[in-house]
Amino acid sequence: NNNNEGWLIPEGEIRDGGPGKDGIPSVDSPSFDPVSSTNYLSNDDLIIAVKEGDEIKAYSHQVLDWHEIINDRVGDRAVSITYCPLTGTAIGWDRTLNGNETTFGVSGLLYNSNLIPYDRSTDSNWSQIRLDCVNGALQSNVIETFDVLETTWGTFKTIFPQAQVITLGTGFSRSYGSYPYGNYRTSESLIFPVTPSDERLHPKERVRGVLVDGSAKVYRFDNFENKDLGVLQDDFKGQNIVVAASENKNFIVTYDRNLDGTLLDFTVVENGGEIIMEDSDGTKWNIWGEGVEGPRMGQKLKSIESFMGYWFSWGAFYPGTEIHE
Repeated sequence: NNNNEGWLIPEGEIRDGGPGKDGIPSVDSPSFDPVSSTNYLSNDDLIIAVKEGDEIKAYSHQVLDWHEIINDRVGDRAVSITYCPLTGTAIGWDRTLNGNETTFGVSGLLYNSNLIPYDRSTDSNWSQIRLDCVNGALQSNVIETFDVLETTWGTFKTIFPQAQVITLGTGFSRSYGSYPYGNYRTSESLIFPVTPSDERLHPKERVRGVLVDGSAKVYRFDNFENKDLGVLQDDFKGQNIVVAASENKNFIVTYDRNLDGTLLDFTVVENGGEIIMEDSDGTKWNIWGEGVEGPRMGQKLKSIESFMGYWFSWGAFYPGTEIHE
């Protein structure tokens, strides 16, 4: 369909979320405070963190629950932090499209209970979890993503005391301390129906999914016996993956094990801070996939298309998603 009026997703399954276009307003001029003067977050509150160069910024779920998209700049990268509270998916989107910087807004539409952002340069609609443009002038374009770290405020402020944190000075008046969807995060029920419905896990279990050539596999906190920190290596669809996770510190990260033609072998190394694993040549790697000590210091592991989300959303968008045993 080249007339750009159609949709790449079933139109009958696109739903109006209620507030309308920009009814949930994106934050386009976020303000930040240092960790030391940020006092609105509790230790268990989830944050989304981004690192570019030496700059680390954290975006709280408290703000994202009410705004879903934050347009910002971290280091030299123009970023959109896209977050769908209904699917629990925070994904870093590069907001440079075809060489032009734009911003993303909330269309008010949902597909499979998931956020449909629109870009303000062409007014095209995108699917957050599909990572592509599903309607409009940019239809079939795929978004470029970047790694975000989802963890708790308690973990983040301990490891990154020098970082910057979004403030509640968004320009909007919202009940930031309260979660807008009641008991949704723990309940088995959904507000909007999804197809298919995959009931192998609790619908709201937070898992890390990896995408390879359109197929998905998820990793669970339960895959790791050590609740402080664990590392597992896997091969999915020919992609060599290392997964590091801490249930206690509440994070799961994934990286490509191949670096410059070498297949690295990782073991867990717990330094209590940002170093989480070591390769067999003695390089220590941090939570961002950066070599910080040893022969490969200064190098960075390659990203894998991957993000956290509620289990039901993986089952709906990528039917037959594999679950790591």
